[in-house]
Amino acid sequence: MSGPRLEMPFAPGPAKGITSVRWTGGGRHEHLGCTVVKVDNTVPSLQYGTVRKFSMSARGGRATSGPWNRLKPANFDPLESIGLPSKGDARLLDFKAQERYYTKIVERYMAFCSDAGRGDELLRRLARMEISRETTGRNDKPQRVMAATTPDLALKTLPADNGASGQRDLTTIMMSMRKLREGIVASNRVDTFSIQAYIFCIRLSILVKHMESYQPAILHLLKRMHPVQQLTKTELQEFVGYLVLDLACRQNDLAEAHAIRHKWGLKDAKVDAILRSLAHDNYFLFWKVKRSVDGHKAKLMEFAEDGVKRQTLKCLGRSYLNIDLPSLEQYTNTGWPSLTRDCGVGWQLEGTKVIIRKPKTK
Repeated sequence: MSGPRLEMPFAPGPAKGITSVRWTGGGRHEHLGCTVVKVDNTVPSLQYGTVRKFSMSARGGRATSGPWNRLKPANFDPLESIGLPSKGDARLLDFKAQERYYTKIVERYMAFCSDAGRGDELLRRLARMEISRETTGRNDKPQRVMAATTPDLALKTLPADNGASGQRDLTTIMMSMRKLREGIVASNRVDTFSIQAYIFCIRLSILVKHMESYQPAILHLLKRMHPVQQLTKTELQEFVGYLVLDLACRQNDLAEAHAIRHKWGLKDAKVDAILRSLAHDNYFLFWKVKRSVDGHKAKLMEFAEDGVKRQTLKCLGRSYLNIDLPSLEQYTNTGWPSLTRDCGVGWQLEGTKVIIRKPKTK
């Protein structure tokens, strides 16, 4: 509880014209139990008739030399500083901001590629990316309805000295591309830049097998952008081929894949061979085509690999009593340790021969 205001005489000092100082009241602090006196820092000046302010330093009346910079300034990532347009951040609705943001994404990706060095190392780093919710195999029902929520990209467990910082950069790039796509869609932009940005996003998303990014992007590119500003014939064939392979390999919907192929007039001999191999369970043709296609189509074919391996093992198990190990690894495109560990193969290995089943003795 504070007391009444008091006027206290001020002793003569070096400050000319100062005659008194006002104490605004004293009271007992509720928490510390001590008497607290508050000082009004304004004093009257009789010489000029104005009110001057002075600061009372806590260090014996000596003023500080400058502001205290005790906190280290935070390093803001230009890609992470911008939020999702769907969450209320409207900065990417501006066309110029979209172009600047896309330039930063490309620069970050080029730095990621330069850090990898060689091409095989780049593919190995891209292969480390996985989707938090695993996709199902070819024997499951077709996935006609996409999930409402978008699972986050997760990194596989990696050693600390094995390029984990580069993997974090790749995760940041993937999220930044989603922000850019949302900005382009929200601003209803269809021009050369938006098509170029979508093409870049689709290709990179396929390389990391992030279906939640490339599948809706392909549909938007073909159904919304292409009617307004047409793609070149080569680009149209490329992305229709990606859509057909996604339907056939990941969603296990061969009927819809053939319908899309016929609707868009796709003329691609390798895509036709992939569809034929899946329809007839021709594992030899499947692996042969996979070794001859480009990296993007090969990544899409990886969604069907588990189903092809299982079908191959069933065919071999019903047809042979034993088989050479090199032939088995060639037909399944998988080494023997992986077959026993991941595929649950219980056959016996004797030297270079795999005993599938022994003949019944009479």
